[in-house]
Amino acid sequence: MDRITHTFESLQDEYFRERRNDIVEVGNKILRHLLGKSEKKIAQIDSECIVVAHNLLPSDTLALKTDLIRGFAIDVGGKTSHTALLAQGLEIPAVVGLKDITAQVKSNQTIIIDGSQGIVILDPDKIASENYRREREIQTREKQELIKLRNLPAITLDEKRIEVAANIESSEDVKAVHSYGGEGIGLFRTEYLFLNRTELPTEDEQYEHYSRVAKQMMPYHTIFRTLDIGGDKLAPFIDGYAVESNPFLGLRALRFCLKYPEIFKVQLRALLRASVDGKVRIMFPMVSGVQEFLQGKEILEMVKKELIQEKIPVASKIEVGAMIEVPSAALTADLLAQEAEFFSIGTNDLIQYTLAVDRVNENVASLYEPMHFAILRLVKMVADSAHKHGRWVGMCGEMASDTHFTQLLLGLGLDEFSVVPSFVPKLKKIIRSTNLSEAKQMVTEIMTAPNFNVAQERLNKIKLSLV
Repeated sequence: MDRITHTFESLQDEYFRERRNDIVEVGNKILRHLLGKSEKKIAQIDSECIVVAHNLLPSDTLALKTDLIRGFAIDVGGKTSHTALLAQGLEIPAVVGLKDITAQVKSNQTIIIDGSQGIVILDPDKIASENYRREREIQTREKQELIKLRNLPAITLDEKRIEVAANIESSEDVKAVHSYGGEGIGLFRTEYLFLNRTELPTEDEQYEHYSRVAKQMMPYHTIFRTLDIGGDKLAPFIDGYAVESNPFLGLRALRFCLKYPEIFKVQLRALLRASVDGKVRIMFPMVSGVQEFLQGKEILEMVKKELIQEKIPVASKIEVGAMIEVPSAALTADLLAQEAEFFSIGTNDLIQYTLAVDRVNENVASLYEPMHFAILRLVKMVADSAHKHGRWVGMCGEMASDTHFTQLLLGLGLDEFSVVPSFVPKLKKIIRSTNLSEAKQMVTEIMTAPNFNVAQERLNKIKLSLV
């Protein structure tokens, strides 16, 4: 296995280099057979456990939403990989990018998952176990204290109102949004309704799902992100679909919807029908420029006219926004702001594409730097462009959930944060203790530094103060 995977790692072609993970997965299966180990399927879990796996896919999400799972230990992935985000949503610890944890762990073995430190302890002794039990009790008490803030507004010391919303993917998650004091849904991932199926969801099925969420979130708004998925996930439903060598830069999200408008229109009809049942906003993902966004809006308007002609009720005013996760969109935000009614910055992909770092590749995880000057400049550029045209700007990526960055992001001009529901109280606490004018001054000092060394020194001071 080592010899073969080393050969794959030395290949120039990125697509074939990534196939190393496939080799590792097959090799681990062979090792399990040779060692007499059994592999338990996720659907077969019937008692409390920690899931140890080579990788987890978005399609595994529904099966993993159970109280029986207490943590994840995964061979591959980075901080913003699907598994890490899934663990946040489930409020359980996870460590990813462990390379070969599946080869080291046996079924029914006792292990400790320390998600804060990125540590997995195999067969812990009594002292370690007791220490971690105490730490868990401390964290539980801290969480109970934060919950007291859930019904308070997120207002800075100098009285700037900030909206703190939640990221969810199912109507079942709405309860958590209310429990933690979320002021709306800043990102509803509609693509999960399309996974693990033998046929596409119908218009009525989608409408019922979206309508239920919109109703349950009243009087707050719900931002529905249109289908954000690669064509490879829907290949069984598409005649003549050709497998792509690099899906991350291929036919996905809005690009996919524009190429297959028959799928897009069904979703838009369902969303527009649901708009009369709550405060619905629609957001297009992976917008790369103005023309692409306008094409999406044109189809939306076409569908809206069709519904009106069919005498089907539609809300008279629906905000349509753009997700900023591609550098070209950030660099033309001043033009996009003239067409979109709001922006939501998706930092997971924006950082990945700007820094040329695969966010799920543990080998380059250290290069995935949210506080890179290029990222800070892009965020400020987007915020300034939005405000210039009277638009609001939010952030729904992982960077919004990291409280180390909250004050910095406020200074850069964010009006809204959309995070995992359980993170809402903690974010409110920091916002309520922040002076916005001081946060803006902090950003100005970084952005106006006379040279790179001075800017880096100022940024490092902020990093140290936030640890």
